[in-house]
Amino acid sequence: MNLEQILRQNIKKALRQLYDLEIENVELQVTRKDFEGDITLVVFPYVKQLRKNPKEIAEKTGEFLLKNVPEVVDYNVVGGFLNLVVSDKYYMDFLNRIFSDKNYGLIPVSDNEKALMVEYSSPNTNKPLHLGHIRNNLLGHSISEIYKATGKPVIKTQIINDRGIHICKSMLAWQKFGNGETPESSGLKGDHLAGKYYVKFDLEYKKQIKDLLEGGLTKDQAEKQAPILLEAQAMLRKWEAKDPEVMKLWHKMNGWVYKGFEQTYKNLGVSFDKNYYESETYLLGKKVVEEGLKKGVFFKKDDGSVWADLSDEGLDEKLLLRADGTSVYITQDIGTAIKRFEDFDIDSHIYVVGNEQDYHFQVLFLILKKLGFKWADKLYHLSYGMVELPDGKMKSREGTVVDADDLMDEMTRTAREISQELGKLEGYSEEEKERLYRIIGLGALKYFILKVDPKRSIMFDPKKSIDFQGNTGPFIQYTYARIQSILRKAGDLRLKNFKLKTLLVKEKEVLKQLESFPQVIQNAAQQQNPGVVANYTYDLVKTYNSFYQSVPILAAGDENERIFRVKLSEKVADTIQNAFKLLGIDVPERM
Repeated sequence: MNLEQILRQNIKKALRQLYDLEIENVELQVTRKDFEGDITLVVFPYVKQLRKNPKEIAEKTGEFLLKNVPEVVDYNVVGGFLNLVVSDKYYMDFLNRIFSDKNYGLIPVSDNEKALMVEYSSPNTNKPLHLGHIRNNLLGHSISEIYKATGKPVIKTQIINDRGIHICKSMLAWQKFGNGETPESSGLKGDHLAGKYYVKFDLEYKKQIKDLLEGGLTKDQAEKQAPILLEAQAMLRKWEAKDPEVMKLWHKMNGWVYKGFEQTYKNLGVSFDKNYYESETYLLGKKVVEEGLKKGVFFKKDDGSVWADLSDEGLDEKLLLRADGTSVYITQDIGTAIKRFEDFDIDSHIYVVGNEQDYHFQVLFLILKKLGFKWADKLYHLSYGMVELPDGKMKSREGTVVDADDLMDEMTRTAREISQELGKLEGYSEEEKERLYRIIGLGALKYFILKVDPKRSIMFDPKKSIDFQGNTGPFIQYTYARIQSILRKAGDLRLKNFKLKTLLVKEKEVLKQLESFPQVIQNAAQQQNPGVVANYTYDLVKTYNSFYQSVPILAAGDENERIFRVKLSEKVADTIQNAFKLLGIDVPERM
C-alpha cells in the first residue's frame, strides 16, 4: 500500500473506534507550505454527523494515528485541518522499494479486462493533415497511453474519410490540370499533391462562378451551375456506381495520400491498431435505421425521409435517411459504432473530436441508447478546443490552414536556431545534432499542446514553446539530460546501499512528488486530460531543480548522502521519462 492508502485505512479505523462512525470518503490534500506537515486530513465533512467541534475531532484522530500508525511521527491541528508529519524512514524505504522498477507508476495491461477503443485523427483524403489534426492526434495518442498505464487494454483507431464530393474535386482537378503529375515527378508528398489539386479545383470553381455572374446568373444559380462542380458531381455518381475508370483514379490518388499520412504519423510519433474507411462503412447504419423504423424508434415523414424525434430529451428532430433512401453522416456513425463493438471485445469508446461536434455526439449517443445498445452509456466524446497561431506565422502552402508537416519542420528549425545561439552542442556530430533538434522541437510542440486542458483553446507560439526556462518541454528535457550527466559521473555509486537517519526538507519534497505519480496517472485517465501528467512533470522538475540548487550531490561529504542523492536523481529521471512517454515525447541523453 502507498502512503495515502495506509492513511485512509487508518483514518476510517480511527473514526470507527473513536466515534462509531463509518465513512466512505477521506479527503486528504498536500499540507500547505506555511504549516508543518506532509499530508492534511480535512475534518469538516464529519462535523455535521458527529455534532462535535472540528478541532476536537482532528486532535483525537491525530492522537490515534500517532499511536497506531508508524508512518506518522507528529501532527498539528489548524481549525478543521489535521496536518500529519510522515516519517523520513517511510520515504527512504519508498525510494528503495521503487528504485529498481524502471516502469514505476505504470500498471501492466491486463489480459482479463475488456478493451477501450480510442478514435482519433479521422482525416480526409483530399488534403494533408493540418494544425487541428496535430492536437487531435496528440490527444488521442496520449490518452491511449495513459489508459494503458492504468492497466486498461486500448485499441487505437481512425476512420478515414475517403469518399464524397470533396474527394472527387481533387480527382477531377488532377485529371483536368495535372498532366500526369505524381509524387515522384513533383517531389511532393502524396497528401500534399492531392491538396494542391483540391485548391486548384476551388480556384477554377471561383473563376467559373465569376464568369457566370458576369453572364447574368444569380449567385445561387452560378454556384450550382458552374461546369466544374457539375463534372465533380457526375464523377461522384460514377464512383457510387463503381465506374472502373473513376475507381482506378480513386485508388491511385488515395494510395498517394495514405503514404503521405503514414510519413506524417511516423514523424509525429502516433499510430493506429485498426483503420476504418468511410467508403466501406457509409452504408452500415442504413439497415439499423430501417429496423429502428419498424420498431417505432424512428418515424417517417410524408416525403419518405426517416427521422429521430429527440424533443423529449430537449433536442431537435434528426434526419437519418433522406427521402431518396440515402444515408447521412450520423447514419454512418451509428453503423460504425455497432460494427466496432462487433469487431472487438471492447466495453467503452472515446471519440477524440473538436468541440464543434459536441451536438453531433450528444445526438449519436442518445440514438444508440434509444436503439437499445447497453454499451451506449460507455461512449465518450473527448471534446477539445481550437489551436491557432499568431497571425502571419507559418501559413500553409494552401494559404488557409497551417500544415502539420510544415509546422513540425518549423519547430525543428526553431530548435536548431535556439540551440545554436545557446552554444551547448560542442562535440556532437551533425547527425546527433539534427536528431536532437527534432527531439527538442517536437517535444516543445507536443508539451505546449498537451499541457493545456483539452477543453480550452490554444494560441500556439512556436518560439515561446521552445524555451529552456518555464513550463516547457525543453526545460523538462534539459533537466532529464542534466541528471543523465550526473549519473554518468556517479559511476557505480547508484548500485550501493545507503544508511541515513534523517532527510533534508528538499529531499523529502522530491520524494513526496515521486510518490504521487501513480495517482496522477489515474487522475489523468479519469479526467481524460494529458495536461494532468504534463503539469505534474513540470512540478516534479521544479522541485528537483530546487533540490539540485540547494544540496550537493556528487560533492556531498558523506558517501551515504551521495548514494542517496544519486539514487533519488535517477528515480526522478525515470519518472520524467515515463511521464513523457505517456505524452509521446522523447527525452535526450545529452543536451
